[in-house]
Amino acid sequence: MTVTKADLVQAIYTVHNLSKQEASQVVEEFLDLAKDCLVGGDDLLLSGFGKFRVKDKKARRGRNPQTGEMLILDARRVVTFKPSGILRRRINGE
Repeated sequence: MTVTKADLVQAIYTVHNLSKQEASQVVEEFLDLAKDCLVGGDDLLLSGFGKFRVKDKKARRGRNPQTGEMLILDARRVVTFKPSGILRRRINGE
C-alpha cells in the first residue's frame, strides 16, 4: 500500500478534528519545510523515524545499456534515508 498526501491529510483530519483545509495546510507546511531543509543542504532528522541527508555524487563513467555506448554521468545531489533503530526494529518485527 502506498500512502499519499491525501491519505496524510485524511488521517490528520480524522485524528485531530481539523477541517480538511486546515489538515491540508499542515501537510503542505511540513513538506515545504522538509523540502527547504534538504534543498539548503541540511539534514532532516525525525526522531524515532530516521534521517534524510543530501549527498553529493561525483561525475562518473557509465554506459547506455541499450547501445553499450560509454558516457559520462554528471555530478548530482541525491537524498538518502537512514531509518532510526526504532523504525528498523519495528520493520523487522523485533
